[in-house]
Amino acid sequence: MRESGEMYLETILVLSLRQSAVRAIDIVDEMKFSKASVSRAMPQLRRGGYIDVDGDNHITLTEKGRAIAEKIYERHQVLTKMLMAVGVDEATAAADACKIEHDISDVTFEAVKAHMKKRG
Repeated sequence: MRESGEMYLETILVLSLRQSAVRAIDIVDEMKFSKASVSRAMPQLRRGGYIDVDGDNHITLTEKGRAIAEKIYERHQVLTKMLMAVGVDEATAAADACKIEHDISDVTFEAVKAHMKKRG
């Protein structure tokens, strides 16, 4: 999966934690992407088996999509906390974590996570 797909799945997860139903317009508003970009991405995610869209156009993650979204979201949270722990302000830490979360290896992330857990 490409970084853009991971970002969409993570956004759908975050929105679903905040509200009862997620629609394409919610993704547009959250990600600040054009309606056309989101409209092109949703069928691709659906064909890939990452999301379902019901008759009311509510978007939900499939098990496969949720697994990826939760992995990326966990990375985002841990990396943001790690960057803040070394003195980066929250907004910058969150923005940088968003860039790193897609490229960091599983081995390195697990080491960072273990280090942060030891620190409390």
